[in-house]
Amino acid sequence: MSGTTASGSGRTAGVTRLARDGANRWTVLIVLCISLLFVALDTTILYVAVPSVTEDLRPGPVELLWIVDIYPLIAASLLILFGTLGDRVGRRRILLLGYGLFGLASAGAALAPNPQILMVARALLGIGGAMIMPATLSILRQVFPDRRERAVAIGVWSAVAAVGAAVGPVFGGFLVENYWWGSVFLINIPMMAVMLLVGRWLLPESRGERNGPWDVIGAIMAALGVLGIVLGVKRIGNGSALLGPATLGPIVLGTLLLIVFVRRQRRREHPLIDMRLFARPAFGTSVGCIVLAMLALVGLQLIAVQYMQLVLGLSPLETGVRMLPLVFSAMAAGLTGSKMLQALGPRLMVSAGFTLTAIAVLCLTMMSDQDRPWQLSLGFVLLGYGYQSTLFGAYESMLSESPAEQSGGAAAIGETSYQLGAGIGVALLGSVMNAAYAPGLAHVGKVPDHAVAAASHSLGEAYKVAAGLGPAARSALRAAARESFVHGLHITLVASAVLLMVGAAIALRLPRRAAESTERAEGEAPAGESAAGPGRDGAPAPAGSAR
Repeated sequence: MSGTTASGSGRTAGVTRLARDGANRWTVLIVLCISLLFVALDTTILYVAVPSVTEDLRPGPVELLWIVDIYPLIAASLLILFGTLGDRVGRRRILLLGYGLFGLASAGAALAPNPQILMVARALLGIGGAMIMPATLSILRQVFPDRRERAVAIGVWSAVAAVGAAVGPVFGGFLVENYWWGSVFLINIPMMAVMLLVGRWLLPESRGERNGPWDVIGAIMAALGVLGIVLGVKRIGNGSALLGPATLGPIVLGTLLLIVFVRRQRRREHPLIDMRLFARPAFGTSVGCIVLAMLALVGLQLIAVQYMQLVLGLSPLETGVRMLPLVFSAMAAGLTGSKMLQALGPRLMVSAGFTLTAIAVLCLTMMSDQDRPWQLSLGFVLLGYGYQSTLFGAYESMLSESPAEQSGGAAAIGETSYQLGAGIGVALLGSVMNAAYAPGLAHVGKVPDHAVAAASHSLGEAYKVAAGLGPAARSALRAAARESFVHGLHITLVASAVLLMVGAAIALRLPRRAAESTERAEGEAPAGESAAGPGRDGAPAPAGSAR
């Protein structure tokens, strides 16, 4: 037993030193944020490269769908597995392995000679991303024991995540227009090589308590459960029947696996994730807020991209540039989030963030088929600031409520909630959009019924159908499709605003004030007491649990 204690003290010595050395802490944050930036970029950077990939590799429709979707699908399903594994074997170790795999998979994707190799490479990128994402957040939790400093760090971290996802189409559009589609992956290789070397030298190793065996079966059940739900939801978002076996089957199976996983964790003496965390209002509510924020906005972002490209006629690069106000306002919200949290408290900050985002979304209902750049920019500024404030407050509350030794599992829960919300949001808002769009094309003069039926699937499909018609029919179909799309966009915006206001109401369960706490670094606590103070059954009490 004494040997285990000594080993634990040695493992956390680097974290203890970092807790004392502010310069090193912030340097670690820079490394973690650069890592996260490239992982976040890859979630959206491929969107603008799809036409070039299609022209070069000639994938079928199903293959193309898997090339785009397999990265977030695999990443979402493995976050809990690698997050909890990092708590056991070392978070830095998992992070460094993720760097290596991400770099190798990027090389395979950039040089893929056929769609099958590209799909495999994208799947490996998903595995690498699942190693990196929770590790960055859990290491951040360890090296910033003071809640005020941690709030600043989380603000920077969340701003970088928003920037990566939003800048992806801009950066991807620039690379595809000037080089070739493989360049969107090739840029990852030198950066991951640098991160591997710098991370090995600079990042501290940390892990949670190693009591009892790691629940391998539970980890696999969680991965398959999330995979089933995300797969079913993505199929709905791609137009499959809601009650069809291809969609309902995976969702039902995934839900059952997650129910069994939760029951298994409650019975185990040493669970992967302590389910009692969800009984704490701050933790459970924060997770719910993350899901709702992503559910309301990610699908909307994809629809907005279609609006700018297909209705306003902007190029991919111009579309990305138009979204820069959203990026900059999200960065500002992340960088000022710590002061806002101290001034407003988690409850008011997250609820106000949801409300501001809903107002921004409703302002965007004034968009039409005429280009109004200033109106669009103002809406994006409000949207980015409100959205990022919401996510910042929710992540900070969730992470501060979780025990330090379970930070990997807590980070994985937050990231899984993010991915689940994003997947469900694409499916839900996409379904609302389709339901509102199709009726507008029920009767279009001078256009054959079979052409109208094909055009009712999407605006892009309507343009393809119109290209094969005569001049009068082509003009009539394009005008009707644009008008129907804008109408559908307005309905979708209102639905998104309703979801956001539900989130604002749920956020009222968060604590009124953020506790100002400084946890002692591990290894400095008195004998018989862990770094965060004694908790139930000898476990550390979560940071900031006193309200």
